[in-house]
Amino acid sequence: MKRVLLALVFFTTACGRPASEFDLIIENATVVDGSGGASYVGDIGVSGSLIAAVGDLDGDVAAERVDATGMVVAPGFIDIHSHATGWSVMGSGIVQRPEAENYVRQGVTSVFGGQDGSSMDNVGTFLAHIDENPPAINVGVFFGHGSLRSRVIGEDNVQATQESLDEMVRQVERAMQDGAFGLSSGLEYTPGAFATVDELAALAGPVARHGGMYISHIRDEGGRLLESVDEVLEVGRRSGVRVQVTHHKVIGKGRWGMATESLALIDAARAEGVDASSDQYPYTASSTGLTILFPTWSKDGGTEALQQRLRDPDTRARIRADVIDHITVERGADPSTIVAARCAFDASLNGKSLAEILVDRGLEISVPGAADVAMELVEAGSCSGVFHSMSDDDVRSIMRHPWTSISSDGGIPALDVGVPHPRNYGAFARVLGRYVREDGVLSLEEAIHKMTGLPASRLNLSDRGLLEEGMVADITVFDPNSIIDRAEFGNPHHYAEGVRHVWVSGQAVLTDGEMTGTRAGIALRHRKP
Repeated sequence: MKRVLLALVFFTTACGRPASEFDLIIENATVVDGSGGASYVGDIGVSGSLIAAVGDLDGDVAAERVDATGMVVAPGFIDIHSHATGWSVMGSGIVQRPEAENYVRQGVTSVFGGQDGSSMDNVGTFLAHIDENPPAINVGVFFGHGSLRSRVIGEDNVQATQESLDEMVRQVERAMQDGAFGLSSGLEYTPGAFATVDELAALAGPVARHGGMYISHIRDEGGRLLESVDEVLEVGRRSGVRVQVTHHKVIGKGRWGMATESLALIDAARAEGVDASSDQYPYTASSTGLTILFPTWSKDGGTEALQQRLRDPDTRARIRADVIDHITVERGADPSTIVAARCAFDASLNGKSLAEILVDRGLEISVPGAADVAMELVEAGSCSGVFHSMSDDDVRSIMRHPWTSISSDGGIPALDVGVPHPRNYGAFARVLGRYVREDGVLSLEEAIHKMTGLPASRLNLSDRGLLEEGMVADITVFDPNSIIDRAEFGNPHHYAEGVRHVWVSGQAVLTDGEMTGTRAGIALRHRKP
């Protein structure tokens, strides 16, 4: 009799369980849950900001149903290395362009800024601003070692005193308490380049105690690649912190193929107990300022000091010799591989290589001539650049490694301003379109894991990165047959295609390929696990 009464009182699903009511059901999708496990056809039920059920929800009730037949539903993608936060609290990036359309259209729902050693001075102030002014996507930050060193020690090539080291440790501790996900470094840039391993390990101490990560733009991605990777691992050995070689790459044609060796270093360190990993953007060109062509010694004291040195004929000659050597060794002696992305002082240079600038001036294309142009551009205020110096074979090797996450190393550029790297618009879609669908470098499940579950686990994001009951409903739906990046080198300002729907905390920010204007993002704060 009890069973009969229950049957009368409760409507049941085809599976025999009591029916539930959801705010949203995404139905008939190919579910790729972020764990790396096999995909399956199923439904996702969302209640409020959380995933409430995963499976067959055919008999359940929902305020809204989205038919995702033929589509993939995945956790919202997590960009573990982003410049979406810009360079200051109010200056650029997510604060200036909170809609973050270039990320949403790739399926990205969370970005992590403060990278390459550059970050805001006060993590708490920045995150509070995000609390009060929500963007479309979630935002977390790392605390930048270079910015910290500049404030405490300055831009000069000097070693940290015990007093300055203690102050930097204190500020790292405060940043971790305020919610930073760890410490970032940019050891190829000044003043980060002037730090020793001892300094970095000491600053990683409070990060380790809070369960955070040390993520590093290594000292040299070219001729000293292996020792630079090992330096990051050594910080992990000494401090116990989790470490990440960020935007892992191999620069310089003469070194192509060394990705196998750098990955082997990570594997060996993991075998000895170092909690190590890396991330990568899927392109054969990098992007940074033109001063990357210049020797570290010439940048002692900062950009103004470099410009002052260029005014001295003897010092200029020394710098010129080093720039010539850099272009010869690191850039294959090919000035066409070095492209001005944005020159604030002369927009006519945007998108032109050093070779093209020489031709425009009626000059012969040569490495010494390219060095002269580079020095003139830096004297005038410098430019951001795009550098074509990598091998697709190395990109693929790094991508296949089980501890490599996908990242963009991109920001939120103003549409149609300059000629930036296409990674700003296409990194995640490029992996799914080219490296999964077209070339089969990764399976769909592997790629989604590298965009979701893997970075979430590295960041200790326990409530995101997987399509599981109880997780935050950051969800992406895309067409696996059409997702692709449309941004190209020289013509980058094109959004990715193929992402149909995006929800952040259960709220739609992209519906049927159209931005909704909803800003459901939150400030993400790291908490000790």
